[in-house]
Amino acid sequence: MRPPPSPFADEFHAFAERDARTPPPRDPVLFYGSSSIRLWPRLAEDFRGFAVVNRGFGGSTLAECVEEMERLVFPVQPRAMVLYAGENDLDQGASPERIEDLFREFAERLDDRLGLIPLIFISIKPSPARAWALPQIGRANELVRAALADWPNARFLDVFPLMLDAAGRVRHEFFTEDWLHMSRAGYALWAAQVRACLAEILPSP
Repeated sequence: MRPPPSPFADEFHAFAERDARTPPPRDPVLFYGSSSIRLWPRLAEDFRGFAVVNRGFGGSTLAECVEEMERLVFPVQPRAMVLYAGENDLDQGASPERIEDLFREFAERLDDRLGLIPLIFISIKPSPARAWALPQIGRANELVRAALADWPNARFLDVFPLMLDAAGRVRHEFFTEDWLHMSRAGYALWAAQVRACLAEILPSP
């Protein structure tokens, strides 16, 4: 029996068509993950001086990101990766421990094929629409941070506290009106932090 078509088939087809017209740059920084990556509005401008490729897709889970590495990660041959995923898994009922397991599987597959290339894992953000999940988000972030501890040239980029005010409330200016996806201000915050991490783990562009 043939497997059911992927819900992301149209996006994957668009990636393939785009790559056929204009092949990805050599040795890029690959941005990978869920809609927070897919919707990054000015990725090339935010990372001017770096060759970047965006392979965010749908509202993907970390599980789906692991599943699609053969299609979306390895052909690009990145020299470094920026990953944001896990938030949707938690929303769909996954435990923080499951997020850790999936991240470790991701890391093992990456190491097997590309080696432990420089990696930035952007922590799961405190989306106002998912305030109910904040304890699970905090726990998942702790577990992934610990999993990264022995990875050379890896950074756990903890944006969670940066998106809160002094009273510990989520700063709504970082989000769009759906309180889930990020505003331009949110992406500006992330861009500054990611660029600082890239400056630490990669040669100057």
